[in-house]
Amino acid sequence: MDGTLRIETGSLRDLLSICMADLDAVDALPGKRIRQGLDAFLSRRLHHNPINRARCNVAHHYDLSTELYDLFLDADRQYSCAYFATGNETLDEAQALKKRHIAAKLLLRPGLDVLDIGSGWGGLALELAQQHQARVTGLSLSTEQIVAARASATQSGLSEQVAFKLRDYRQEKGQYDRVVSVGMFEHVGRSGFDDYFSTIRRVLKQDGVALVHAIGTMAPKGGSDAWIRKYIFPGGYLPSLSETISAAERSGLWVTDVEVLRLHYAETLRHWSERFAAERGTARRLYDERFCRIWEFYLAVCEMAFRHGRLMVFQLQLAKRRDTVPLTRNYIADAEADHHCHIRALGKQIGRAR
Repeated sequence: MDGTLRIETGSLRDLLSICMADLDAVDALPGKRIRQGLDAFLSRRLHHNPINRARCNVAHHYDLSTELYDLFLDADRQYSCAYFATGNETLDEAQALKKRHIAAKLLLRPGLDVLDIGSGWGGLALELAQQHQARVTGLSLSTEQIVAARASATQSGLSEQVAFKLRDYRQEKGQYDRVVSVGMFEHVGRSGFDDYFSTIRRVLKQDGVALVHAIGTMAPKGGSDAWIRKYIFPGGYLPSLSETISAAERSGLWVTDVEVLRLHYAETLRHWSERFAAERGTARRLYDERFCRIWEFYLAVCEMAFRHGRLMVFQLQLAKRRDTVPLTRNYIADAEADHHCHIRALGKQIGRAR
């Protein structure tokens, strides 16, 4: 961050790959264990996010200039793990596949009401409205994101179908056929797990389906990194799959499907790092040199945590009733194939029209 470390051969990503290649040995060090124990002791305070604190935490990261995020995100501004079906996709293709994968698990049909908790810049909400004829309400605590999302809805002609609200999810009073939450559960904090899943259960109709997409850790208990917590995501907490499922079960929701995405986020972050490096000069003009160093480290260290460490992404499908979703997972692949055929047919129609 201070510029006192100079890498003469190779890159920061190369260095971090070497440093993080054997995290089991690092975690076995006595000092590491002491720090982990202290973090666990302070966990309730460090990861407690009532509404006012949640607003401040969100503003710290997400109210940065949208122009900054445009430097390294895909065209749709998807700021979460992409879905690399073959590993050869471009970032934009992989993010489109992620949205398609989530839509398939939501079992969408025209006319459904969808709540998007943590709607970001609105890309997923607009996709569900445009491609699946859903009515979508998106929630975010970021003023910058809400302004950009509303502008996108207006530009797409979807303002009557999609509404973006500056509101904490705990304040939502409506009833919805579907609930989706992508990259938001990591901001809830361990003490907020029960409120989070109780809210999903409360706003979900009796025959509704919810999909939670979140970063997690392959460990008995989650946590957060002190540097990431201080400079990037204050209040953040990466949950384990076991404690997440326990919280969902305590709320009375059925866990109807679980999928673990392992290296997908490592590839996503690689793309982001490369794009950020290519536009570093613009980022420096927007902020300053120290900011660029912070973000270079953030993107690179997170990539290596997914590539060599214990981080992964999980998707939980939830329902109030055990019989709400089909008995087998075939419907997911079938829905994705149908959507792919629809897009290809649409492309041919546009080509003929031209």
